[in-house]
Amino acid sequence: MVEAIEQTRTLGWVESIHVASRERVPMSRVERVRAIAGKGLEGDRYLLGTGRYSGRAYPDEGRHVTLIEAEVLEALAARAGIELTPAESRRNITTRGVRLNELVGERFCVGDVLCEGVRLCEPCLYLVEVTGKPVLGPLIRKGGLRAHILTDGVIGEGDPLQRVPGSD
Repeated sequence: MVEAIEQTRTLGWVESIHVASRERVPMSRVERVRAIAGKGLEGDRYLLGTGRYSGRAYPDEGRHVTLIEAEVLEALAARAGIELTPAESRRNITTRGVRLNELVGERFCVGDVLCEGVRLCEPCLYLVEVTGKPVLGPLIRKGGLRAHILTDGVIGEGDPLQRVPGSD
């Protein structure tokens, strides 16, 4: 895996990491988190099966890890006047410098963890309900990325996010 990472192209990096043990619990920031292939992030609600959408009809829809761009949160504040912190976004990893929408169907590494983009993480009424903020419209097609975790490893703040060769 190390050899494959060395041949990747850096797109951006991890700005912050958040997990929550169950639905409606505030997300907690962690500097590093263990990623478990096929399952999720250690301590997070979707790995534990206690998330809002755990066990639903579509278990393979990319709930191992969710990502959002820091730039999207900043634009939300600047353009719509809505302050939404990375923790409030309910996404696990906040990135900087990468356009996450372009990673749907692509393989990429977050630190030394291989992931695959599954689908966009569109905002939902649950996010509006939990935050009390009108983010549904402003975050359409900007709400982040749902991804599968393909290899075990540790993800830390500051880690690079890199495209895997052959995923262009």
